[in-house]
Amino acid sequence: MSQEKVDRYKQEKANRKKTMKREKFKKGVLTTVGTVVCVVIIGWIGYSGYGYFQSQKAENPTQTEIDVSSINDYLSGLSGTEDTAE
Repeated sequence: MSQEKVDRYKQEKANRKKTMKREKFKKGVLTTVGTVVCVVIIGWIGYSGYGYFQSQKAENPTQTEIDVSSINDYLSGLSGTEDTAE
């Protein structure tokens, strides 16, 4: 090895802790920023989808009619039999 390579290796070895710490910090920052960006994008998609479906729901309301007269007749018949049993 030439003397330049040896000197460069020694210098890299001396600064290895600083370099590793800096790389670890950069990796942590990039991971955090990436996670935040993904959460924001997913939240935006969810919010937009919710707003779209709510607007569709408001435009086309559904109404359901139920005939409960038979249930009322049944219940009134039950209350009529209880008076007789007592």
